[in-house]
Amino acid sequence: MSPQIEHLHWPAEWEKQDHVWFSWPHRSDTWPAEKLAQIQHQFAHIITIAARFQQVSINAHESLHKGILKTLAASNCELSNITLHNHATNDVWCRDHGATFVINKNTHKLRAVDWNFNAWGGKFPPWDLDDAVAAQMATATKAEHYRSPLFFEGGAIEGNGAGTLITTGAVALNTNRNPEWSKSDVETELRKALGVSDIFWLPSGIEGDDTDGHIDDLTRFVKEDAIVSVVEKNSQEPNYKILQRNLEILQDLRTVSGSRVETVELTMPDPLIAENWRLDQLPASYANFLILNDAVLVPTFAQAKNDDHALGILRECFPDRLVAGIDCRDIVWEGGAMHCISQQQPSIPEVE
Repeated sequence: MSPQIEHLHWPAEWEKQDHVWFSWPHRSDTWPAEKLAQIQHQFAHIITIAARFQQVSINAHESLHKGILKTLAASNCELSNITLHNHATNDVWCRDHGATFVINKNTHKLRAVDWNFNAWGGKFPPWDLDDAVAAQMATATKAEHYRSPLFFEGGAIEGNGAGTLITTGAVALNTNRNPEWSKSDVETELRKALGVSDIFWLPSGIEGDDTDGHIDDLTRFVKEDAIVSVVEKNSQEPNYKILQRNLEILQDLRTVSGSRVETVELTMPDPLIAENWRLDQLPASYANFLILNDAVLVPTFAQAKNDDHALGILRECFPDRLVAGIDCRDIVWEGGAMHCISQQQPSIPEVE
């Protein structure tokens, strides 16, 4: 590992967290008008559950704060565990527009990595407020602020907390983000921003994914030397060949020490088909789960057999955490689920 980045540690999501961040939904032109109130109550339900396990921070313009507190109170949320920040946003995808937090081991401070954000390749303007959120999160947490020159999103990276990162070429190397960057350029920047050493590439993502192929819908670390990776059992579905190819490539994944990484298959839900919407097939995936201090929140899709099967696999992966299903059919209508709407803030280890 380069001496310039040895002092940076990007914690795995299962490491201890101080806060989990969300960005509040508020635009009727983003969500179908009849769904916005329903989505806000869904967010309140998710935040209420998260607040049972740790502190929760919410990005939202101050004009929304009174209504947010009212909605949270109606959900019986523990409001003492909630912090509202006057951070205006365009949309709700905090994983992507929010800061990616790493730890500077030399200064014992958080470092907030602020990716250049252009709404997944300029697809959904405006994005000016979202692009400013990571810097505001850095200020709010008193973190060191690092503005990366890379156009990128937090949902495009997955790490094991021990120097290995997985991403997809369909995002990082896409001309709608970084047309003049080579693969080597991207790897150099990821190492500089996050302190990782090994970068593993998958080609592309699932059907209906507006992001062009975020890794958090595909493959997730569950421990340093194990991943879950989604598979499609129906060979007639468009995701089948893509996900089979990913499984083949993942056979070459190793930890920094050279150990083979175990792959646990996580079956996809049945396709969610949208009518009269910009997406024909919604990007529903059980891999889009959120790890909290003592819980794992897993998206479910009202498919009893498939949901139970996914929850069972993830309970085996996280035996010491509560693994709970959250119905995400409404949220995935806009293109994401539990992981996409959140961003964890790791705890800084005590100095010995």
